[in-house]
Amino acid sequence: MPLTALSAHRRPLRRAALAGLALLCFASAGSASVRPSRAVATPFEVGASPAGNYLAALSAASQRDTLAAATYFREVLRFDPRNPALIERAFIASIANGDMPQAMTLAERLVRIDPKNGLANLALGVRAIKTRQFASARTYLAKGGGFRQGEITSILLSAWAFAGAGEYGRALETTDKLTDRRLSLFRDYHAGLIADVGKRPQEAARRMKAAYDVENGTLRLVDAYARIESKQGRKDEALRAYRAFDEQLPRHPVIAQAMQQINAGKTLDSVVSNATEGAAEVLYGLASAGGGQGGDELAAIIYLRLALWLEPNHALAIISLGDAYERIKQDARAIDVFESMPANSPLRSSADLQIAFVLEKLDRKDEALEHLNAIVKDQPNDPDALIALANLQRSRKLYTEAAQSYSRALDTSAERGKSDWTIYYYRAVSYERSKQWPLAEADFRRALEAVPENPVVLNYLGYSWVDQGTNLDEAFRMLKRAVELRPRDGYIVDSLGWAYYRLGKYDDAVRELERAIELKPSDPVINDHLGDAYWKVGRRLEAQFQWNHARDLGPEPEEMPKILRKIEKGMDEDNAAPTVTPAVGSDKPKTDGG
Repeated sequence: MPLTALSAHRRPLRRAALAGLALLCFASAGSASVRPSRAVATPFEVGASPAGNYLAALSAASQRDTLAAATYFREVLRFDPRNPALIERAFIASIANGDMPQAMTLAERLVRIDPKNGLANLALGVRAIKTRQFASARTYLAKGGGFRQGEITSILLSAWAFAGAGEYGRALETTDKLTDRRLSLFRDYHAGLIADVGKRPQEAARRMKAAYDVENGTLRLVDAYARIESKQGRKDEALRAYRAFDEQLPRHPVIAQAMQQINAGKTLDSVVSNATEGAAEVLYGLASAGGGQGGDELAAIIYLRLALWLEPNHALAIISLGDAYERIKQDARAIDVFESMPANSPLRSSADLQIAFVLEKLDRKDEALEHLNAIVKDQPNDPDALIALANLQRSRKLYTEAAQSYSRALDTSAERGKSDWTIYYYRAVSYERSKQWPLAEADFRRALEAVPENPVVLNYLGYSWVDQGTNLDEAFRMLKRAVELRPRDGYIVDSLGWAYYRLGKYDDAVRELERAIELKPSDPVINDHLGDAYWKVGRRLEAQFQWNHARDLGPEPEEMPKILRKIEKGMDEDNAAPTVTPAVGSDKPKTDGG
């Protein structure tokens, strides 16, 4: 699950709150035991027509529906079993769907037709590693070895095949074939893991330190580095690495659990203990590096399926595979994947929270809320479960309940850190929407104490003051500073322009609102604002154009009658009072984003 950016404005919309929920799923502490049975990938029947099944298979493949594609291609092959193109399509669909027995049977057929087929050889090489036939694995990998990432995949998996055979020297020599400095991170990371499995502690520490020095902001690498340090008796360095990561992403369950174990006097195990797990780590790492890049999504899914075939309990691979299914809008499959998370994994709670997020996206709102409430009941002191629940309540305009849930989240920890600014901010939004302004103002100030130059908070608090006609000098300083910090954010620029409008400075309002339109031309509220400002400076035809454009862009239902009235009658003395609704953007507020 990729991180969702915050944006600029005040009105919470559903998608924004959902984005916040998604973000928080990856910062959850604890291990909830909530495990509802919710297999949602719908079974279906194939047709009797081979041509119809073929068309259905192509349609399913184009939509990245791996279950349907694998099912239909398998059926088509019954009528044309020697068609090379069909065999390859069916193989790819089967492996992406996680049907490994079928995929391996098709891979064997495919390499008889096309001995150098890279993906088929990769799959058979992975099967050979799984069955500890390490020499055979290297033979398959040498013939092709990859799927768009051939060389690095083949080299690293071959290195682990040598390690599986006990040839650790040759394994390390193989990793060193990655001479491109851009691949040094993969080289040193896996060399460090191989040396650790091969009981070469000095080499393991040297190689892992080299990788850590290149990239110390990646969860898996930080965890692997700290575990080797712990294993070799350097507890203080392990804790330092974990704490440094925790400052950037507080309360990540993997990090929290590891620090708890070290502080309890335990020595941590390595992330990899044998060649099979090492090969799974290769596939997971390459999928994570290449996933989320459009055409590479299917490749990421295939790599993750292979990784989980080798190591079914690889928690990060499970999360990554679920995320990949979400990105291609296969939400039902995503839920199935998240539900496969082991109950004893530190990421079980994260997976459960992500299930709630996906259910909400699927408009299964009652289930989403029931699921979140069950998590909170099971883990009443999990701040991230409480925050996720609060975000969901806020998205449904249950602002009083949301504020209470944010308060419960804050109460779970006596320590306050910079990262808590988001909780104060969202609680402030909830207070403001439930007409408890003194409490909202206090929380906005707390958020600014934690992160003084945050443009989101500056924008919201500054605009609110302008709207109320209080603290005007400070309010305009805040809004101008927010624009300086995010000059390309159309919503923040609109906020400044609308503040000028509210104070009757219409020329200044036109200037800023025209800038906002250039940045966000398809936002209905910004178009509506600019129409109002044009009317006030006498540019009546342009005002009519902007209002018509706002109407056509699909404004909020409560705004449509106001816009239609202005289109019909203009802004006379009876209807000239400006609306106080600021533009809020695509995943809006960006007060609400997450």
